[in-house]
Amino acid sequence: MKVIVDEDKCCGAGQCVLLAPEVFDQREDDGIVILLEPEPSADQHALVREAAAVCPAAAIELSEEA
Repeated sequence: MKVIVDEDKCCGAGQCVLLAPEVFDQREDDGIVILLEPEPSADQHALVREAAAVCPAAAIELSEEA
């Protein structure tokens, strides 16, 4: 799995950080997403999928290609 975030779409809601803190973080100044792990381990995939699904700005894109 590969994770791509669109910082321009991000609204800083932080749901991704709450669900998958090993993969996502937020900038201190404006709350915009920071991608910590663009290729998360298999044990993180379910949480990352959920984070992408609940993102209110649809700023998280997933690719299932290896």
